[in-house]
Amino acid sequence: METDNKKTARLTGILYLLVIICAGFSQGYVRGTLFVPGDAETTLANIVASEGLFRLGLATDLIAFLLDAVIAILLYQLLKGVNKTLAIIAATFRLLAHPAIASLNLLNHYMAIETATSGGYLSVLGMEQQETWTMLFLQAHNYGYLLAGAFFGIHCLLLGILLYRSNLFPSIFGILMVLAAFGYLIETFGNIMIPGNEALLANIVGFSAAVGEVSLTFYLLIKGVNEPS
Repeated sequence: METDNKKTARLTGILYLLVIICAGFSQGYVRGTLFVPGDAETTLANIVASEGLFRLGLATDLIAFLLDAVIAILLYQLLKGVNKTLAIIAATFRLLAHPAIASLNLLNHYMAIETATSGGYLSVLGMEQQETWTMLFLQAHNYGYLLAGAFFGIHCLLLGILLYRSNLFPSIFGILMVLAAFGYLIETFGNIMIPGNEALLANIVGFSAAVGEVSLTFYLLIKGVNEPS
């Protein structure tokens, strides 16, 4: 059983690392570089000039969300011994967050490409309409990302509780994942309730998620799980 848990943990770590790389590339680099808030003209020009990069961002996002579905089940397998019901609920929230909501939200990313490049039946759009619709789809994608973040925040909260109570992992990872959970929830509800603080909220979730998720990922990769005493 211990050997099986180590194998499962290391596989989870590998997939989690791939998710961090893919999602970080698409959200942090691609959209972070090409999307200029409040500047529709520059954003449109960036997407047209780097259409291949923008499409790659969509593809890497989709890969990350597909892998996340597997991670949800693997984490359930590792932690169901702590509390099976809580582990199922945690896995469900992760499946809803990225494989479901965030994957569907990629339609907004795709539609931003279509309106920016004016392919096919969209060729009748004028420049001003192109800019308006492209920004609208990108804004919709951003809020879809935030909605998924609320579900993921609840997952991180439940995962933190499970990790804290599990003898397979040091309790510090449970605490760090709870902090990451609050980061995600603060970003989502902060943007909804108090708009205009996007940069600050992004820094909060970026720091808390990096500390919690990255540290857990490397523990899964290097250590796997705690050895029995």
